[in-house]
Amino acid sequence: MKHCVVIPVYNHPHYLEALVAHLNAFNLPIILVNDGSDAACTALIHQLAAHDPLVDLVEHAQNQGKGQAVMTGLQHAFKQGYSHALQLDSDGQHDWNDVQRFLDASQKHPDAMIIGQPVFDASVPKKRLYGRYATHIWVWINSLSFEIKDSMCGFRIYPLEQTVKVLNSAKFQPRMGFDSEILVRLKWDNVPFVNVPTRVIYPENGISHFNVWRDNLGMARAHSRLLGGMLLRLPKLLYQKVKN
Repeated sequence: MKHCVVIPVYNHPHYLEALVAHLNAFNLPIILVNDGSDAACTALIHQLAAHDPLVDLVEHAQNQGKGQAVMTGLQHAFKQGYSHALQLDSDGQHDWNDVQRFLDASQKHPDAMIIGQPVFDASVPKKRLYGRYATHIWVWINSLSFEIKDSMCGFRIYPLEQTVKVLNSAKFQPRMGFDSEILVRLKWDNVPFVNVPTRVIYPENGISHFNVWRDNLGMARAHSRLLGGMLLRLPKLLYQKVKN
């Protein structure tokens, strides 16, 4: 097993330097994907890439969305020969102290998709919390499984061979809907899942790029496509459930 880290970045400068410093303790290659950030954030990313030998920089000239940034990072990681990619968001919401727990779970279950199961505190906006549950219901329907406890947490480890195979098989929603869509499609491919409880906060100076109209519409389209795909695969998925 050969792990690396993939961090999509779009105008999230506040926690990035501290996150990279924390990850250096694990001596893992860090793939930063600059998704068309502004000049100030881009300068910080370039500074980290220039001075940290573990950082591998990949850039989009223009913002393409978080989903596309993650896809770019995963494809790049696979081409570099890595077997697994730990994805962490750069917005300060994740508990970095759980990195080792995720790596341990991946070592124990090398064929599995390791996904964070958020444990929220009082800082979570109620609208975001209720919206997550609506997405979870669609994911459970489209995957015919309750195995995916939370499909939107950006703290996860991808088994790259299985993931890249799925990425090459379909056109994905390039923004916020990607996190859920890739999990459903991996489940269709019978990839096992391991859920790791992890604390998630919404920091005071946190920056969210979630666009209510654009991203909700994108996720609705993704779930509609997934519903159609699930119905087409229904005999195969039911056979997998019986077999497992």
